[in-house]
Amino acid sequence: MIRPILIHPDPRLKKLCDPVQEITSDLRTLAADMLATMYDAPGIGLAAPQVGVTRRLIVMDCMKAPDAPRPLILFNPEVVWTSDTLHTYEEGCLSIPEQYADVQRPDKATVRWMDPEGATQEETFDGLWATCVQHEIDHLNGKLFIDYLGLMKRQLITRKMEKLKRERAREAR
Repeated sequence: MIRPILIHPDPRLKKLCDPVQEITSDLRTLAADMLATMYDAPGIGLAAPQVGVTRRLIVMDCMKAPDAPRPLILFNPEVVWTSDTLHTYEEGCLSIPEQYADVQRPDKATVRWMDPEGATQEETFDGLWATCVQHEIDHLNGKLFIDYLGLMKRQLITRKMEKLKRERAREAR
C-alpha cells in the first residue's frame, strides 16, 4: 500500500523515533508499504517518520538499474563507524520535494541493524549508499538534510514547503 509522505515542516519529522522492541507482522507490513511508497515516489530511501510512524525503521535501495533492485529493510539501524574521508553529495528528500543541496558526510559508514526476521546485520556502505543510509538515520533522530545548511537557505526552503503544502491543501478541496 502506498502511504502519504509527510511534507516539511511537520512536527512529526523532528521527533526522536522509538526503538523497535519486537518485529511484528504489522511492522513487516509497514516496511513493505514503505518500500512500495519509496519506489512509487520515486526515491532511494524512506524513514518511518516520513510516513507518520515514529519508530526506528528505514528502507532503501540505491541501485539505479530497475532490473536489479536491492531493497533493504533496516530496523533500529545505527552507525557504528564512519570514515575520516568526507564526500559531498547533492541531497534531496521525499519530505522536501524538488529541493536539493550539497551536504558533506563521511564517504563510508558501517551500520548495524535488525532485518525483518530479527537477525542482526552489519555492512559497510560507501558512496551513494553511505550518503543515503546516513540521511535516513538522521530522520530517525529528527534531523533533516536542510539542518546541515545555513539559516537563510534553510528558511528559504521551509517557506517554499509551506507554500507547497498550502497549494496542495487548496487542490484537495
